[in-house]
Amino acid sequence: MTSPGPPLRVVFLLQDLLFGGTQRQTLELAHRLDRRRYRAELWVLMAGDDLVPMARSLGLPLTWLSRRSWVGPETLANLWRRLQKTPVDGLMLLTVVPNIWGRILGRLAGVPVIIGNCRGGAAPRRQHERWLWPLADHLICNSAALKTELSRHCGEPPGRVTVIHNGVDPDYFRPPAAPGRHPARVLSVGRFVPDKDHATLLRAFALVLRDHPGAELWLVGDGPGREASRQLAADILPPGKVRFFPGQEDLRPFYQQAGLFVLSSVQEALPNVVLEAMAAGLPVVATRVGGLPELVAPGRTGWLAPPRDPAALAAAISQVLADPLTRQAFARAGRELAARDFSLSAMGRAHEEVLAGLINRKGRAGARS
Repeated sequence: MTSPGPPLRVVFLLQDLLFGGTQRQTLELAHRLDRRRYRAELWVLMAGDDLVPMARSLGLPLTWLSRRSWVGPETLANLWRRLQKTPVDGLMLLTVVPNIWGRILGRLAGVPVIIGNCRGGAAPRRQHERWLWPLADHLICNSAALKTELSRHCGEPPGRVTVIHNGVDPDYFRPPAAPGRHPARVLSVGRFVPDKDHATLLRAFALVLRDHPGAELWLVGDGPGREASRQLAADILPPGKVRFFPGQEDLRPFYQQAGLFVLSSVQEALPNVVLEAMAAGLPVVATRVGGLPELVAPGRTGWLAPPRDPAALAAAISQVLADPLTRQAFARAGRELAARDFSLSAMGRAHEEVLAGLINRKGRAGARS
């Protein structure tokens, strides 16, 4: 247990509040910390306000260190000044840029406890974990696959890494109360960035249409590759077979109208959208990368295909679309798995244990043990 006294001040440092799995999970986590023991607040390095309404509805204090559209020297100077002016007991670093500069400036400012996070398939490389892991007191990652990579390729001692899976609220994400799903509507949610490899999904869907001409594909998300994906869809698919939707805070209407969820990523950790889809009662077809095998059980909750393989992905999608009984069985098993093993409350308790142990050992701000 932590020592008696006022709540421990824990700052969650994020690059932005754009729609994204890490951003949403950070808000859920900060909201669920025991307020008798922790005072959580969010510091944000740049503009990007998609999830600001959610943060405010949860009562989370927000501080912007810049309102620019990029993180530059001025932003980092603001972070440095705030760390010196308002000492914190714990600094929780989320997304790539905070995991780099938060460790460096936090260590120089004497923050007692710095916790890094590694939450994406490419995060170890992008966050320079090979060199920066010693600047964090501990690292949290959301899949066993990431922990293995951090140990094998970055030299991080396994004892300094804790795996805490993402959580999902099965009461919020649930199957529709009334029939309304389109069994041949394939849904994919994700930013249009290279890691998500929408090109492979579009090429796979062109193959799916040969056997399932009534199928349609819904793509939800923003990002720099959106227009290129639109052009590819126009080049290789019949008109009207693909619909593009912008990213949005509430994804439940999409989950409740789809019959199958697909993710074609080449790099992942433990994607929230797959958990949400499973909780919403959707079978899943995904690529066998990162922590996805920790979520999708082949032949039980869905199928896994090799990355960058349109033919294999198309075969898996077609297999689910062709068999209503299997589709229903996958959906039931996926929801049961999400509700049983990936709860938000368990995620919150696990983070509290890490925080309490580190702060109890290293001391509060201004009172080093």
